Amino acid sequence: MNQLSIVAAFEPCRSLAFGGIGVSYAPIGTPIDHPSRMYFVQNLTDETVWFSTDGIHDHFPLPAGGFFLFDVCSDKTNQAGALEFPHLMQLYVKRLGVPTAGTVYLSTVYGRE
Repeated sequence: MNQLSIVAAFEPCRSLAFGGIGVSYAPIGTPIDHPSRMYFVQNLTDETVWFSTDGIHDHFPLPAGGFFLFDVCSDKTNQAGALEFPHLMQLYVKRLGVPTAGTVYLSTVYGRE
């Protein structure tokens, strides 16, 4: 393999079912294991929910059935200064409406040589 080649590798999907989404922020699975280049968040519940990366501040809402895809550098090599979601970053969710069905999901992609 060319030593400059970077391949996309997926971490296991993280999720939290509607019953675990309350008025305070709850973690969605575990923190990410690798600095990640793509972050895909899906709200497959039946209500709008808030997401946070620190468990304190509201960062972005997603409506029922909505998603957030943030591709920060999927086409970059491992070079200094490349934008990535940091190792051990945690995503949290709390309710805006009261979901009665569904799940929120987080999928991440990282670069591997």
